[in-house]
Amino acid sequence: MMDIFSPYLLSFIPLFVAVDAVANIPIFLSLVASCSKKQKRKIISDAVITATSVAVIFICIGKWVFSLLGVTIPDFQIAGGVLLFVLSVRLLFPGAQKDGLTSMHDRDIGVFPLGTPLITGPAVLTTALMMVNSFGVIATLVSLILNMVIVWITLAKAEAVMKFIGPSGTRAFSKIMYILLAAIAVMMVRHGIFGAFIK
Repeated sequence: MMDIFSPYLLSFIPLFVAVDAVANIPIFLSLVASCSKKQKRKIISDAVITATSVAVIFICIGKWVFSLLGVTIPDFQIAGGVLLFVLSVRLLFPGAQKDGLTSMHDRDIGVFPLGTPLITGPAVLTTALMMVNSFGVIATLVSLILNMVIVWITLAKAEAVMKFIGPSGTRAFSKIMYILLAAIAVMMVRHGIFGAFIK
């Protein structure tokens, strides 16, 4: 029984870490501070639909683009792992957080910057393609959709979550997620090197 659910669980966890829904709560609240409840609901819908669409499209055509360019999966694992590691390290340091985009406020904030790159950014795209290679398209798509449902719920209940864990709790949770993301990045580089040089 565990063998059936194992690919779903193993693909869900890295995507959950990469999406990091809780870290987006303060940004989301600052962007929608002056919006009505109806506007907030539309922004959340736009954000989740955009984030999911971008990720699904990348999952579907990513390998085709790579084959067209002559890029192998180990190549992408090494490059993607390095990119994820750099992103996670940058996010761990003060002043390099995602909130560089919080000054933006217009009617399309659900699409940009919330949908992409805050929810579905380079980390999510890289992780998703790696999960497809490791666990298959179906497991990755199911895990992605479950993560987007969590994002939807988290943003819808953002104010309650913020009150419960507070700003410090949000920051602490995010730091833990970034450390896990760095560890996943190291694993990806290791697998890439093994696949490329150790046959």
